[in-house]
Amino acid sequence: MGIGTFSAGLSGLNAHAAYLGVIGNNLANLNTVGFKASTVNFVDLVSQAGGAASANPAQIGLGVVTGAISPVFTQGAAELSGQPTHVALQGNGFFVIGGNNPGYTRDGSFGFDKNGRLVAADGSPVMGWTQLDASRNAVVTGGPLGEIVVPPGVLRPAVATTQFQTTTNLDASAATGATFLTSVRVYDALGAAHTVTVSYTKTGVQTWDYGISVDGADIAGGTPGVRVPLGSGSIAFDGTGALSAVTTGGGASGGGSLPGDGDFDVAFTTPGWASGAAASAITWDITGQTGVATLTGYGTASATASKTQNGSPAGTVDNVFVLSDGTVQAALGPDQSVLLGKIAVASFNNPQGLVKLGGNRFAESEASGLANIGEAGGGGRGTLLGGALELSTVDIAQEFTHMILAQRGYQANAKTITVSDEMAAETTNMLR
Repeated sequence: MGIGTFSAGLSGLNAHAAYLGVIGNNLANLNTVGFKASTVNFVDLVSQAGGAASANPAQIGLGVVTGAISPVFTQGAAELSGQPTHVALQGNGFFVIGGNNPGYTRDGSFGFDKNGRLVAADGSPVMGWTQLDASRNAVVTGGPLGEIVVPPGVLRPAVATTQFQTTTNLDASAATGATFLTSVRVYDALGAAHTVTVSYTKTGVQTWDYGISVDGADIAGGTPGVRVPLGSGSIAFDGTGALSAVTTGGGASGGGSLPGDGDFDVAFTTPGWASGAAASAITWDITGQTGVATLTGYGTASATASKTQNGSPAGTVDNVFVLSDGTVQAALGPDQSVLLGKIAVASFNNPQGLVKLGGNRFAESEASGLANIGEAGGGGRGTLLGGALELSTVDIAQEFTHMILAQRGYQANAKTITVSDEMAAETTNMLR
């Protein structure tokens, strides 16, 4: 009998003790936000030749070691927390954390510090993008990451409207001379609201005249109740109800026709506003960001399905909420919101290769590969659920079952050492 029987049993004790340690850590983090339970894999040690006469290899194993301890990145259940700044990741990815303790985390228990920075539970800043494109009313995500800041109690400046859009159908079956009105609320540079009206008058088969105007009460030196024209022109649709031409006049510019120039947008400039604000240069976005015209001429009742514009009044932030793509918006009252930024999400080719840093934080390693940082919902990254947190993936029943197996494995290896000791004692007794 060789000493290998002792070392094999001892390796089994060490391996199963490590197994119990992982199980204990999993159970300790049963209620840790975003925690991913780890699993243990065992591998056998190099075997030695047994010296048997068999034609096949006769090898006696030398024991076992812990082959891998890896977190399993399954999706945890989402629980509504009632805190608008809390965020749960649904799918692949990690939040990007900066500051003195940078890393990546699934823990979305975010809040604001005294300076208005969006921070993790330990005070480290949550990284994202804050540069805004006013023409698209969107966050620019192509630049470097930065901190997302919402200074508490600070008056947000007004944003003048530079673009509006309506999704409108003009009834192809309407009689010549029929009219239809669509009004859009816009804001000047001081944040005062004004109503711009687009009036349509049918002039023939699939042709309409339009006029853009505002009430004189809104214009410096204007007469209340008297419309001040801002631009005019005509619209034509083809036999399928699609927009085919837009002409401009009366102070408006732009327009287009098909085939050829399909950019139908109309630009106009207002006089100075009665509020004291300077004149506004506004574009009526008829083409739409996708290149599809927002005006149609189908044979159904004239109606406007939606309206959008990119201005906002001045105001203080009432509340902050997070959209599924990571966009952070602030409410400035019951019917106004402004963009503040967008939370970044990072994904890895091998998330099991990440290094645990503690504090619900991971760091990239050579095994994990480089972080692929981008918007939530794109590039294989998951989406976000605001006002919620991702729960731990620890399953008590599964961990207790593994605990029993680890305990039995430890007991069995301890018994191997005991029996080996008894056999060694019997061999020693042969000399007496």
